[in-house]
Amino acid sequence: MGIDSLIDRFSHRRALARWAAAAARAETADLETLRRDLARARQLRRRIDRLVHVAEGRLALPYIGSNAMRRPLGADWLWRPELWRGPMVPFGQAAVENRTRFGEEATIFHDCAISELTFRQIRNTRELDLAPFGVRLDVLRFDGSFLSLVLDLPPQAVQGLTRRHLVRFECMVELEKPLEIFVRLNIRHGPNTEQMVRELPMEATEMAVDFDLAYSKLNEKRVEKAWIDIIFEGAELNQITLRDVTMSRRPRAEL
Repeated sequence: MGIDSLIDRFSHRRALARWAAAAARAETADLETLRRDLARARQLRRRIDRLVHVAEGRLALPYIGSNAMRRPLGADWLWRPELWRGPMVPFGQAAVENRTRFGEEATIFHDCAISELTFRQIRNTRELDLAPFGVRLDVLRFDGSFLSLVLDLPPQAVQGLTRRHLVRFECMVELEKPLEIFVRLNIRHGPNTEQMVRELPMEATEMAVDFDLAYSKLNEKRVEKAWIDIIFEGAELNQITLRDVTMSRRPRAEL
C-alpha cells in the first residue's frame, strides 16, 4: 500500500505540473497544440465533473445521504431528480434564456423578451432537509406569460405503468411572497400525450398532489416517456426556493 501511495502521489504531482504548463502556454501556443490541449482537457473535465458530482453529493449535508426519501406506503417506484441529489456544473446562471438545460433532466422554459431570471443550486443544511441540495429561482421584472421548470422522468417511471397507478408529486417550497404553482404530468403514449394538471396546496411548506391515472385515457401498451412541468404563475419580483422534489407511484388497492 505504501508503494502504491508513493506512486499515486508522484503521478498526481506530474499530472498537476503537466496541466499547469499547458495552462501557462495557452496564450502563446500554436493553434495545433492549443486544439490538442483543449480536446484532452475536455475529456479530463467530463470525468472530473462526474467524480465531483458523485463525491460531493455523497458528502454533502445532510449526512443521511443524497438519496434518502420518505417512501409512501405501497410505492413501487421512488425518485428524486439529480438537481436535488448532487452538485451541478455549472451550479447556476443569471439572465436564464428560454430552453436552458441544467444537467440531464431539467429545463427552464419562459417567453420573456428580456430575461431577469436567475437560477442556482443551493446547499440544504437544515435539520428537516432530506435532500442535500435545493434549487432557487430569483425573478425580477417578468415580461412573459409563462415560467416553468420541466423535469424529464427516468425510464423506470413508465415501466409497467398502468391506469391502476397513482402518481404522486411532493415538494418542499419556500416563497418570498405567495404565488400559484401548478404541476402538470405528461405521459407520451404512441402519437398522443396524456396531460393531467394539479394545483399545489399552499397552506404548508411541504406539498403533495396525486395524479390518478384511472381518469386518464392512457394507452398502457404504448407508453413511451413521461415528464413533469412545474408552472409558476405570477412569479415577478419573487424568490422561489424548492428545497426538495420527489416523485413516486403506487398501484391503487383492489376493491
